[in-house]
Amino acid sequence: MIHVHHLEKSRSHRILWLLEALELEYELVVYQRDGKTQQAPDSLKKIHPLGKSPVITDGDFTVAESGAIIDYLLQRYGQGRCQPSIDDVNAWVDYRYWLHYAEGSLMPLLVMQLVFSQIPKQSPWLIKPLAKGISDTVSKRFLAPQLKQHLNFINQHLLAQGNFAGPWPSGADIQMSFPLQAVAAVQSLEKYPAIAAFVSRIEKDAAWQRVVERAGPLTMPGQ
Repeated sequence: MIHVHHLEKSRSHRILWLLEALELEYELVVYQRDGKTQQAPDSLKKIHPLGKSPVITDGDFTVAESGAIIDYLLQRYGQGRCQPSIDDVNAWVDYRYWLHYAEGSLMPLLVMQLVFSQIPKQSPWLIKPLAKGISDTVSKRFLAPQLKQHLNFINQHLLAQGNFAGPWPSGADIQMSFPLQAVAAVQSLEKYPAIAAFVSRIEKDAAWQRVVERAGPLTMPGQ
């Protein structure tokens, strides 16, 4: 039996989506964040030393990191589903790219955006104005322009292809779901209609709806 160690407000919803898409049985083990620090509980470190989520256990194996988990599940249980055939070289290359792009290029920007937005809130009242000024400057001069460039890039790909690679939902689509849902939670996607359509498609997907029924709706850190 696969056990999914699921931390609230984390990236593990997409692993549940893959499991539901593959119609695999699994047990859901839920962990709550600390109310003050928003950190994962120490009990999660008993599963993996870093205490991060998502992480799955499957018999003697413990697998962490979303991309590694997606690869593991598809290689072991996918039977060719949710991924393009290696014979379709273009789709296979796209699939590998987007599977790694999500955490390698897009998520670092979103994490920095979240961290800098929290700095004024977490600062002592005496330096809040200074902290807000630093946060706003970093966001305006660096993070926002970079994120705009990435969203335009993603939007153009989705306009041309409809999804990221392979059959819907592919492992690449599933890996890209969290960062794009995170973007949709904090800003309008009016300028990015293909991304908006992608996020809407996730919400209408039958396997995703089963995830929401079982684990609740996806919520984001800081919400």
